[in-house]
Amino acid sequence: MNFNLTQMPDRLVKPRKHGLTMVMDKGLSLEEAKNFLSVSAPHIDVIKLGFGTSYVTPHLREKIELYKSYDLPVYFGGTLFEAFLIRNQFEDYISVCKDYSIDWMEVSDGSITIPHAEKCGYIEKLTQYGTVLSEVGSKDAAHIIPPYKWIELMTAELSAGATYVIAEAREAGNVGIYRGSGEVREGLVQEILTKIPEEKIIWEAPQKAQALYFIELIGCNVNLGNIAPYEVIALEAMRVGLRGDTFHLFLDKKETSK
Repeated sequence: MNFNLTQMPDRLVKPRKHGLTMVMDKGLSLEEAKNFLSVSAPHIDVIKLGFGTSYVTPHLREKIELYKSYDLPVYFGGTLFEAFLIRNQFEDYISVCKDYSIDWMEVSDGSITIPHAEKCGYIEKLTQYGTVLSEVGSKDAAHIIPPYKWIELMTAELSAGATYVIAEAREAGNVGIYRGSGEVREGLVQEILTKIPEEKIIWEAPQKAQALYFIELIGCNVNLGNIAPYEVIALEAMRVGLRGDTFHLFLDKKETSK
């Protein structure tokens, strides 16, 4: 850090297993990616190439190589996995990941219906090729999954070999663990946390208020995902109590009161 401050939270340093910041790249140019990394790379843990953008992104190979030059793992959004799967091209998906040296993979069923045992089978198969993230929750706002089912699905997917489970929110943060307004379904989140270790969950939190909720609930080392590239520095400041929303969160009141 640039200077010394006392009463700072114990933010885990990279490489870390939790306290992750997952950034969603929805179509940055190579130059934009270079600029973004020049400032934010120290605070990023993994890059997701959002939904199916990889199919239409120019200079895709160069962009992946750029991210990897900063020792950042990269993975294709789960929607791309689903696009291959619904076309009976699962083996082609594996080949594409190998071709682009992608060794993080997301298994999701937010847009299509996959029998859960089959989904767990895909997770198990993909662990042969790298780190697997599995996403739980529907992209359909009308499809409400009860808390016990979230827990059941997450437990099974971790048992199948997923390193992390991702709590679905879409890039807008208005489905899954959130209501249509973006408000957190607090009862759902707190019930999930009674059974699933928080360090194994990546909470998609594209809105500032959503990230704030999880920092207040779990602490500065909560795993957060779907962060916009140009929000990384602001998020890191908020994580460590250097934004108005979290300013008093980590202070020792006895030392600071006068």
